[in-house]
Amino acid sequence: MSTRLDSVANSSTPSAPRSAWLALAVLLLPVLLVAIDNTVLAFALPVIAEDFRPAASTQLWIVDVYSLVLAALLVAMGSLGDRLGRRRLLIIGSTGFAAVSAVAAFAPSAEFLVIARAALGVFGAMLMPSTMSLIRNIFADAASRRLAIAIWASCFTAGSALGPIIGGILLQHFHWGAVFLIAIPILLPLLVLAPRLVPESRDPNPGPLDPISIVLSFVAMLPFVWAIKTVAHDGPSAAVVAAFVVGAVSGVLFVRRQKRSATPMLDMDLFKHAPFSSSVLANFLSIVGLIGFIFFMSQHLQLVLGLSPLAAGLVTLPGAVVSVIAGIGVVRLAKHFAPQTLIVAGLIAVSIGFFMILLFRHNLSITAVVISFIVLEFGVGMSQTISNDTIVASVPAAKSGAASAVSETAYELGAVVGTAVLGTIFSAFYRANVDVPSGMTPTQTADAAESISGASAVAQTLPAGASKLLMDSARVAFDSGIAPTAAIAGSLTLIAAVVVGRTFRGKAPRSQR
Repeated sequence: MSTRLDSVANSSTPSAPRSAWLALAVLLLPVLLVAIDNTVLAFALPVIAEDFRPAASTQLWIVDVYSLVLAALLVAMGSLGDRLGRRRLLIIGSTGFAAVSAVAAFAPSAEFLVIARAALGVFGAMLMPSTMSLIRNIFADAASRRLAIAIWASCFTAGSALGPIIGGILLQHFHWGAVFLIAIPILLPLLVLAPRLVPESRDPNPGPLDPISIVLSFVAMLPFVWAIKTVAHDGPSAAVVAAFVVGAVSGVLFVRRQKRSATPMLDMDLFKHAPFSSSVLANFLSIVGLIGFIFFMSQHLQLVLGLSPLAAGLVTLPGAVVSVIAGIGVVRLAKHFAPQTLIVAGLIAVSIGFFMILLFRHNLSITAVVISFIVLEFGVGMSQTISNDTIVASVPAAKSGAASAVSETAYELGAVVGTAVLGTIFSAFYRANVDVPSGMTPTQTADAAESISGASAVAQTLPAGASKLLMDSARVAFDSGIAPTAAIAGSLTLIAAVVVGRTFRGKAPRSQR
């Protein structure tokens, strides 16, 4: 391997064998599935809300619980894959994910769907760290690895774009449960091909499994993420404070245990390495904004502009195509520019995309959404490819599972914070500005005042005049949250760019020195 990042970037064409690229093609299947699953539900949520009429908090739980459970288990699963075998864990996770998806498709209630989504989080935690760490081990050459990660990230972006489109097609012709059944045809080929094409890999000297560290990592993450979500929606409370305390104490105990262990589940010294830490931060903050954008924009397109789920999904397609192009194209730019320069440029582009939303807020048409999303996704494609490559290159291949899990934890935390905090800001502005017409039942009034999807469901039961009054008010109230949400997301991404620029400079990942 080259001793410096720039010499690696200037190397000739990637030299990985054909078998490595075939293995990558198989590993892209769970990536595609997880990406589709992340966005298809946001577009199906208005239909689910109409069917079950859950409270706004339950709607957020349907979206969030998957990321909450997954984030709590990622580090443990990454370490488990290092020890038991990453391919084996990938196959177990794929089998479980397909089975639970079939159950979720026929959920009889919103509460049952929340439970099913939590189970999907358990098996989902086995998928993403396994794919990233397998790539790290299959592609020993740095140039080939960077291209493979670019393709991996681009597939994730493509899946995020395909989610709304596939979901839109399914929702126009089938029950909403069909959006969960798509996991089965995607994962079946993986279960057949992975044992033949993907080589098994594990840490040759993993040390003993540490159940206490696994429990501590879970207890640190779960109440912490729950507290973030709850305080964002319901405000501070004794339960929220207790959850933060439990999470913080467990986190401290976990860190102390890792530092004292001869074979830690997660090498805490990684976080002293500026490129690793700043890349994790870049992933986290860019995903906060992106997932928050998708959450509110899917509802704006459908419930404010009146588009069908399919048409709303197609609006996101140009941005996703640009993200794929940017993600793969940045590999060539890495020959001429330092990694921190590319990450910072990408984050600035993401920030500009949000500030464009802020600029267009008074006339957020389909054209304005398309243009803003193109700029935003261009930045995501650039920054995610380089930051993910930096993260996995910062550790030896044998320890890649835990490092990959940190990267995925940042992503899932970003997804939770994005939907919880930014979604809650939208809900707060909606409730403060909606004007519910008189003459409705208490239940109808409560549903209409809770969320725009609730107002849409109630409006269908009202006479034409009252229905129009309610939806006109609901649309204005919903869009009142666009300005603060876009400003917060854009500012967070800009902060990440500043941090990366100040801390990353002049340093290369240790494995590339």
